[in-house]
Amino acid sequence: MFRINENYLKLPGSYLFSTIGKKVAAYQAQHPEKSIIRLGIGDVTQPLAPAIIEALHGAVEEMGHAETFHGYAPDLGYEFLRNAIAKNDYADRGCDIAADEIFVSDGAKCDSGNIQEIFGLDNKIAVCDPVYPVYVDSNVMAGRTGTYDPKTEMWSDVIYMPCREENDFAPELPRETPDLIYLCFPNNPTGSTITKDQLQEWVDYANKVGAVIIYDAAYEAYISEENVPHTIFECRGARTCAIELKSFSKNAGFTGTRLGYTVIPKDLKCGDVSLHSLWARRHGTKYNGAPYIVQRAGEAVYSEAGKTQLKQQVAYYMNNAKTILNGLREAGFSVSGGVNAPYIWLKTPDQMSSWEFFDYLLENAGVVGTPGSGFGPSGEGYFRLTAFGSYENSVAALERIKKL
Repeated sequence: MFRINENYLKLPGSYLFSTIGKKVAAYQAQHPEKSIIRLGIGDVTQPLAPAIIEALHGAVEEMGHAETFHGYAPDLGYEFLRNAIAKNDYADRGCDIAADEIFVSDGAKCDSGNIQEIFGLDNKIAVCDPVYPVYVDSNVMAGRTGTYDPKTEMWSDVIYMPCREENDFAPELPRETPDLIYLCFPNNPTGSTITKDQLQEWVDYANKVGAVIIYDAAYEAYISEENVPHTIFECRGARTCAIELKSFSKNAGFTGTRLGYTVIPKDLKCGDVSLHSLWARRHGTKYNGAPYIVQRAGEAVYSEAGKTQLKQQVAYYMNNAKTILNGLREAGFSVSGGVNAPYIWLKTPDQMSSWEFFDYLLENAGVVGTPGSGFGPSGEGYFRLTAFGSYENSVAALERIKKL
């Protein structure tokens, strides 16, 4: 008789954003006359830039002719896109990353969940707390996290690195030695960042203890401060200890188009075994690549027109973030983030729990955000608002919250 992977049964409750969706749907069913402003899920709202649309149309036209038709994409992704990534995201920043160290995929979310497959189950993971839940959830599914304590909402075999107000929402080096370290900067959900010198400390630490840093840089396009690194490969020694995950979703609006990539340097090894070769083998067997049409659209992101147009879109979202951040501060809320990331991290008022504030905001203001506790134990008592909506909705949501 067949058996299931019982690790899936260990996952508590439902996925965070599924729970939010169900709560909002129930509220709408009871109050069909009420308008709802969604500042919860981190989905973009601006349409694809003209340069990207033009590239999509061109690629579609190519697919309609035998001489320019493309079938399965190469395992690592098309060379034209990997070359553009290597030049613009790395060489132009002084980073030594070759095109064949870049693996194109259908999105950073898939890669952040799948990357753990090339590591043994006896590896111990360390995660920022709070942080994007996919890191822990995918390791739970693999059977790497031990047992769950519903009282503390923590896993016995996970090293949590608290990111709280007293440490500027940035993790400190763990006291217990991990094997895999998940870092996300700019951070989702807090919007916090660390300086290049601080990141260098992590790289030095990882090389010292023999750990691998899995670095999620999905929001690097929103960095506005000069001392904040855009990639971990700006740090010395990162090639021997780091894997980087990147996405086209947030910087170019590909949430519905799906495109991302992972960088694994050839210098990153476990003994004599190259992690680059392991991930290449995994790609060949379980390829989750993007089609030719989408990869041509990705190439257009790095065109001069694409860079200009996407810079304007990022500025639009960050203007929303500034509006929400300053408005909430003026209203007396304790908030952070919103400077190097499109997220505002709000401390819930009157000692409300994260979910209590979610219900309060939905029922009294018709505004949807994301409970901080859904990102980890240290997120309790906090709330994430996103700047990915329209400017008009951002202002309207702010006015509703001020009236509470």
